[in-house]
Amino acid sequence: MTSTPIKCQWALSSPLEEHYHDEEWGVPVHDDRLLFEMLILEGAQAGLSWATVLKKRAAYQAAFDGFDAQRIASYDDAKISALLANPGIIRNKLKINATRLNALAFLAVQQEFGSFDAYIWSFVQGQPVQNHWQSAAEVPTTSAVAVAMSTSLKKRGFKFVGATICYAYMQAIGMVNDHTVACFRHQALNPANKSYSPPLTPPY
Repeated sequence: MTSTPIKCQWALSSPLEEHYHDEEWGVPVHDDRLLFEMLILEGAQAGLSWATVLKKRAAYQAAFDGFDAQRIASYDDAKISALLANPGIIRNKLKINATRLNALAFLAVQQEFGSFDAYIWSFVQGQPVQNHWQSAAEVPTTSAVAVAMSTSLKKRGFKFVGATICYAYMQAIGMVNDHTVACFRHQALNPANKSYSPPLTPPY
């Protein structure tokens, strides 16, 4: 008889959140397309819950051409109007317009650094930060690195990239391991664990 693994408290809120927690949250991401997707989704979350965004994720992927930054950067006003009328996504004009602006800024970063991955992971010198929180109450909502990232992204023209959003982004793409120590994913995502082998491509 196998015992049920211990998981972070927030993961137990819904099956959708539990699956995301088990499969994606905290896994180091180095694929530019997925890095762009998560940046946009974290920005869409502002003022809302992550569960709301997860429920709409498939609709976002369809509406925004699989988060192809090149295509999004070329969206015209007619496309923006169509997105604003799309009930499957969060119809916030500022957030939708920000997606086009962020695509342009994202492409500029790729041009400068060779990849967005090289730029964004430089904030942690290419290595995930391994935290050791005993409880959910200890997990922070921002950090000095997130503040630095936010400042840099804003200077480059990105929108909806405040320090809190940036920290949530860092958690999502595995730049920090914020699974509580009792959670089965904490050890699995720690490089000190001999079986650690994070994927370099999207997990789906």
